[in-house]
Amino acid sequence: MRFGPVPLAEAEGAILAHSLALEGGRLRKGLVLTAEDLARIADAGFASVTVARLDPGDVAEDAAAARLAAALAPDPQAAHLRRSDAFTGRVNLHAVGPGIVALDAGRVHALNRIDPAITLATLPPHARVAAGTLVGTVKIISYGVEASALAAAEAVGRAAIRVLPVVRRSAGLLLTESPGQEPKLAAKGRRAVEARLAALGMTLAGVMTTAHDAAAMAAALAALPGEMLLILTGSATSDLFDTGPEAVRAAGGSVARFGMPVDPGNLLFHGRIGQRPVIGLPGCARSPALNGADWVLERLACGLELTDDDIAAMGVGGLLKEIPTRPQPREARDRRG
Repeated sequence: MRFGPVPLAEAEGAILAHSLALEGGRLRKGLVLTAEDLARIADAGFASVTVARLDPGDVAEDAAAARLAAALAPDPQAAHLRRSDAFTGRVNLHAVGPGIVALDAGRVHALNRIDPAITLATLPPHARVAAGTLVGTVKIISYGVEASALAAAEAVGRAAIRVLPVVRRSAGLLLTESPGQEPKLAAKGRRAVEARLAALGMTLAGVMTTAHDAAAMAAALAALPGEMLLILTGSATSDLFDTGPEAVRAAGGSVARFGMPVDPGNLLFHGRIGQRPVIGLPGCARSPALNGADWVLERLACGLELTDDDIAAMGVGGLLKEIPTRPQPREARDRRG
């Protein structure tokens, strides 16, 4: 591609590089100049104009953006994405429903190293999305790119981005009450959990409240409906063999892990009863603010398995911002949850 000022006599068929405000209407950058456009520019007193001219084999910005987006999501329906039409060298990729972002970060990095004019910006891996959320945007930042560079980007980026949809559509919630606990605490927890589920397009299939006792909790877990089970206890879990984890085992389940390197959210445990994932929510789940439980809930709801390595990796970026209802807990005494 060639770029720069040229005499008006040489500009027909070139791409206008900078918008021009003329009498009778503005000529916008990106316009392919016609003889009529150039006559208007001459009437305004210009002798030259800055243009971009594609070389043989170059691909124009809109065509290039459309091709790269098609390579990234060759089957949009299967990827749970919607591709926009190309405009000014851009194509957007939107989620068609709730889920989390799945992408190959290494291939995205490689794509963005091919040519500075070929760019792909995405949400982070595992970011939660809803219908219409912008997941990624392809932008060709010059008026055209070399065909060979575009072909390389298409090859590297093929099927590199998608949305994992929610596959577990309901959850049961077990609340426990400790002696002296205010009833409104359990109600607050239920509202926060129900809102989290609704954001994922999930329903709260049932709620049971028991004493903070492993046997009573185990019986409730066996009776609760839902494709997932959530436990929010009146007393914070503080050990792998505390009341909540023991209740899961007493119900015939297993506990995979207690504790995670995300703050707020450290005191989470998770496991399984039969085919149903179980999450022991930390006390901070009573707040609508983002915490580690959100990341675990979202991945399990979308059908991913969680290994120790997965949770350990959440520590990078796991120091979540303060909220007014939790002022500077890391600078004062430890608040469990």
